[in-house]
Amino acid sequence: MARYGGMFGPDVTFLGVQRCDLADRTALGDADVVVIGAPYDAGTSYRAGARFGPQAIRMTDYLPHDASRPHLTLRVDPLRELTVLDAGDVEMPGAEARAPLDNLEAAVRIAAEAGAIPVILGGDHTITWPDVTGVARALGWGRVSVIHFDAHADTGQVQFGSLIGHGLPMRRLIESGACRGDRFLQLGLRGYWPEPEDLQWMAEQRMRSYEMHEIVQRGLSPCLTEAFAIATDDCDGVFVSVDIDVTDPGSAPGTGTPEPGGLHPRQLLDTIRRIAIELPVVGMDVVEVCPPYDTSDVTAFLANRVVLEMLSGIAYRRKGGTWADIPPTLLEGRLP
Repeated sequence: MARYGGMFGPDVTFLGVQRCDLADRTALGDADVVVIGAPYDAGTSYRAGARFGPQAIRMTDYLPHDASRPHLTLRVDPLRELTVLDAGDVEMPGAEARAPLDNLEAAVRIAAEAGAIPVILGGDHTITWPDVTGVARALGWGRVSVIHFDAHADTGQVQFGSLIGHGLPMRRLIESGACRGDRFLQLGLRGYWPEPEDLQWMAEQRMRSYEMHEIVQRGLSPCLTEAFAIATDDCDGVFVSVDIDVTDPGSAPGTGTPEPGGLHPRQLLDTIRRIAIELPVVGMDVVEVCPPYDTSDVTAFLANRVVLEMLSGIAYRRKGGTWADIPPTLLEGRLP
């Protein structure tokens, strides 16, 4: 699996980190994180264009691409304190078929088997099927729980006559046994789908879905605390899947299937940071960024920051930091 580079555009890396080639597993060395681009949107059901998401997430920033991003609150620089490598894009031709998904699964598995945390930049949400499968093949079948942020459950059975599509990956994962239904947590669901038969299937799998109504009524923090306890019970690691449409489209318009009434960007960023600090994250993907529909790159900026919050939280956790250790102000014991 030689390095493909950028499938649509120049071979840029995430904010200037070093390149790697998954064909040379020794080159991964002691990598902590491997970024993988998944430029795939053949699974979309409405607006296409997420194939350009990986490039946008890598590039959208007003700061130099110098492989350095000191986090103001956590006082860590994840791109320097962690060994973060970028494997480029996986070759994923725009066909609704297994071949491009198999290519991605193989890439994710290589990174996970090397001991790195794969961070996959999508692409539409179809890619979570091979993403979680690749991690599960490396770390243990059914041993990885999933925390899934989305407006939609993505548990449909068939999409346009196909078993492959961005509305179906979570059903495919659970059916395969790669992850357990009772260790699959969803946050941010809302709107007018799925249909009753799909909800019944989800209940039978013992999935736990925190709809926006519940999050508003109970508060986001209590819902997260409960979800974290489930995710870490009898599992060895957590995979985090972030569909950018979990955020309200007023703040993230560049996505294929916008649904009003979602999380605020501040809520999402704080939540990702907390997950990284409190949970044993073994993989992550950020999906459904659709640059053709973005406004002033605000969606790409948010997705870029979602990745950085995850990396910063991981770096902070590895230094022994906890969520409770973060001071409420920058002045409390933080001056040099």
